[in-house]
This record gives sequence, structure tokens and C-alpha cells, in this order.
Amino acid sequence: MSRVIPVDFAGEGEGEDVLSWGQREIWQAFVEQETWMPIGGTVPLPAGHTLDESVERLRYLMSRYQSMRTKLVFEEDGPPRQVVHGAGTIGLEVVDAGEADPAEVGRAVQQRYAETPLDFEAEWPVRMAVIERHGTPTHLVAIMSHFVMDGHGSVVMLAESERHETAPVDGLQALEQVQWQRSAAGQRQSAAAIRHWESTMRAIPLRRFAGAGDPQQPRYWRGELTSVALDLALRTLGARTQVDANAIMLTVYAVTMARVGGVNPVATRLITSNRFRPGLAAVVGPVSQTSLCSLDVAGLPFAEALDRVRRAALTAHKYGYYDRARLEEVKAEVFRDRGPELDLDCFYNDRRGPARPERFSPAEIRAALPQTEFGWPVKRDEVYPRTFFNVDDGTLFGTTGRILLHIEIDTHFVPPAAAEALLFGIEETAVNEATA
Repeated sequence: MSRVIPVDFAGEGEGEDVLSWGQREIWQAFVEQETWMPIGGTVPLPAGHTLDESVERLRYLMSRYQSMRTKLVFEEDGPPRQVVHGAGTIGLEVVDAGEADPAEVGRAVQQRYAETPLDFEAEWPVRMAVIERHGTPTHLVAIMSHFVMDGHGSVVMLAESERHETAPVDGLQALEQVQWQRSAAGQRQSAAAIRHWESTMRAIPLRRFAGAGDPQQPRYWRGELTSVALDLALRTLGARTQVDANAIMLTVYAVTMARVGGVNPVATRLITSNRFRPGLAAVVGPVSQTSLCSLDVAGLPFAEALDRVRRAALTAHKYGYYDRARLEEVKAEVFRDRGPELDLDCFYNDRRGPARPERFSPAEIRAALPQTEFGWPVKRDEVYPRTFFNVDDGTLFGTTGRILLHIEIDTHFVPPAAAEALLFGIEETAVNEATA
């Protein structure tokens, strides 16, 4: 049994305009992958938590963040337009678990929310429910569209909601971002970024992996490797080189990819947070875009490869903020010249926070190798990029002291055996370099 409590809200800022660059980027991903990218989950509520507190939390989120109050207007041609509402009403669902396990009921509601398509024109981009047992709230379910926020934005939202921040929101909201993007400065940034994209697209190898795929059914697979040894090796390399942990990981990936994939330079699309840009550090909304990076590292000593990767990644991130519509026009021109076999569908995303460098002995690092685990936990037919590689630390999954690598592949283009070899090869590359 369930009921819905109407929650009224009102916040600063309203208006209609085109999508910002970050919104357009995530919208393009929705279209290409045929999903609204629901994110969120189910969490237990503390003892004594009341239904009124959940109502006020939802009201706070809707009132504070313009991205929560954004709906879309669709036109015949082209992407939709954003409409930020100054006020409105959203429903908070209250579900009675009865004698069932409230956690299981919450997970069922979460699944229902995630699997039900979102009507971007009619619905708010968040679905929230409270699970009760005998009138006592036990769990909160919250599912939001990725259109509301990216990874860094979620950290800001969680921190501000926990302390119930009342100071004005920080940074340029989506409508303000559009205004800057139209300015002369914004147009210069976009033009420079697109020149970088075009020159890189015309220079990189056509394929990311040599050879043919290995078509499977279901078509899209996710491989996952968890490794304590990789964590120890990366931290040791950080202490030895005094280089940023993300640059070290990207170098390990590039060196291994050149060897396993059989293609050099290694080309990949880095996820650029754009949080280093003025006015975007604390924005709750999508501002990330992809930047195309070419890494010529095959056969180089690790120190030289690391230097090249640092410089190449810095350049790519510099040009990771642009007008996606104009980029699509340029991409079409490049594809006409180079042919449809040009593969730009390879992504790299290091989602870890800062890592503390620390030296470990070769014996300690190699002793951790038997703890490594690998599997293919997801096989599905939903559309996904040809290659999407993620790096996470254990904090995201309730563990510490290990690295999680996962790779999504389209088996029609990337053989599962090659993807598995890449993940184990990354561990091998880092361990060998750290213990040398």
C-alpha cells in the first residue's frame, strides 16, 4: 500500500533557454544509450526520523537547486530546451512495508523508479519515497536523473543537505552558464576546443583495439576487477614520483592499452569535470564533458610515458568545454573524410578522490596479488559505448584499501578476452613498475 504527499516548494531563479554545454553533453548520452541514467539508491533512516523530516528534506532540495526544478520542452528538430521553474509541487510517495522486510521493499521501489521511463517534459527529475513499517519511517529511496547533477555535483548536494546549508547557492547556474557560453569569451573557448578535437580526430588511429570483436549474446558486458595490490602499487608510485594519482593511473592504463590493444597512440575520451573553471566548482548540475586525448606511449620507459601523459591530459582537459552542437558538425566532416570505421566511442573515467602516497615494499605489494578478484557481473542488451573504462576506490562501495576497475564493452567490437587482459594487464603494469 502507498500514498503520495504533495510537497510544495519555491526557489530562486526561473526562465527558459537552450541547454547548457554540460546539459547537452548528458542529453546526448541519454539519446545514444537510450536511458535517462537514473542514479541514487535506498538508505536506512536513523531511529526517530519522522515523515515530516523527509517532507522538509525534499522541499529543501527542490527549493535550493535549480537543476531539481528543471523540465524540458521538446521541439521538432534539435535538442530540447530547459525550463527552470520558480515554484511547484512534487509528490513524496509513502510505502507501507506491512510485514515485509522494509529494506527489500525499498529496493523494489528503487527498481521500479529506475526502470520506469522519465517524462522530462511533465515530471520533475527526481523520485523519492519513504518506506514505513507500522507507521515508522525506516528507509528513504531517492532516484534522480543524471541531468540533475554529475559526480562532483552529487558530493556538493549531499554535503549541503546534510548541514542544511542556507547560504545562497554557489556558482553559475545552468541559465547563467548559457549566457556566458554565448559571450565572446565562451565562443573563443569553444572554438579552440573544437580545433583541438578536429586535429586529434584526424591524427589518431581508426581503431582502439586491433583485430575483430567477439560477438556475444547478450551483446554488452561489464567486467570488474578489484585489487589490493593495484592500490598499494599506485600509492607507491605516487610516493616515488610525487605525481598526481590520476596521472599515474592514466599512464598505467595507456601503457597497458597500447600493449594489449595493439594500437598506438592510445586515444580515449577523458571525462573532464570542468570544476576548475570559474563559477563551476560547486554547481549542482551537469558541467562535465568529454575531451579527446591521444597518448603516444608504446615502448617508453615509465617516467617518460608519465611525463607525456601528464602533458597530453592537461591539454585535453583544457579543451574539454565546448558547444556540442558545433562539435557534431565537425565530427561529421571528419567522418566523411576518414570513413565510418573511425572509432571515437572509447571513454576513460577516474572517479577516485585524492589518494595518500605511501611506499610499500615489493614483498607487500606482491603478497596482495592473490586477493585480486575478477568477474563479468553484468551482461545486457541495453545500448552502451563500445568501451567505457572506470576507476574507483573502495570508499564508493563501502570498502577501503582496494581499487575497482570496471570496463563496459560492446562485444561486437571488443572481445571479452581482450578486455579481461586489459584489466589484469593494468594491475601487472603497476605492480611491476612499483616493485622494480
